[in-house]
Amino acid sequence: MIDLKKEQKASLARPRRKYSTLAKLFFFSMDLVTGKKTTLAKAKLIETLASIPYRAWEARQYGRMTRKYRDKRTVQRAREIMLWGRQAQDNEYWHLLVINEKMRKDNVKDPWYLSPVIPFLMVSSYILISRTLAALNIVRAFLFNAEFEDHAEHVYAEFVEQHPEWDAQPADSALVKGYGEFQSWGDVFRRIGLDERDHMNNSLVFCGQKDSVVKYEGMPELPAVL
Repeated sequence: MIDLKKEQKASLARPRRKYSTLAKLFFFSMDLVTGKKTTLAKAKLIETLASIPYRAWEARQYGRMTRKYRDKRTVQRAREIMLWGRQAQDNEYWHLLVINEKMRKDNVKDPWYLSPVIPFLMVSSYILISRTLAALNIVRAFLFNAEFEDHAEHVYAEFVEQHPEWDAQPADSALVKGYGEFQSWGDVFRRIGLDERDHMNNSLVFCGQKDSVVKYEGMPELPAVL
């Protein structure tokens, strides 16, 4: 059993990674649109973007597998990336559904930046960034995703700390039960934050920085990268 409160405290205590200029610009643009304060709506926008890199990598790996189908090592590595990417996409989509459910229960309406135009522009921009990085330097693409996920992990840890009342709110939604069994909404968001750490760890493994993985008791097995 993973101690979610313990891992949230660990996230708060651990310094953020040293972000690249590209990552800093990306986070700045997000704050410029949504404001610096984390809200459910801002978290919803983060999760709208979060699955995009995995889809970009999947498309690239299909291309590699088609071109180099005779190279078993290349095909196996491509399959590893694709399988992980699909799992991560599904997980990020659950985050989006769960956050939307919390907004529904709290009767929180979408703000102006969740109107169709703004998400479309941000999603389009992030697709371009993700596909360009994947095409030019897949290792750098993994590293950029590790930065994104590290940022998200810290955002969620701080978000839960700002809302102690969530620990008194039962997570009794049928939709949430599809994501997992939790005692409270506080634990739901702690789990989301820990998922982001798992995504960061896998990204670090694939970009050759396994020594930078943030380990914890009960963590899933890391991918065996060829």
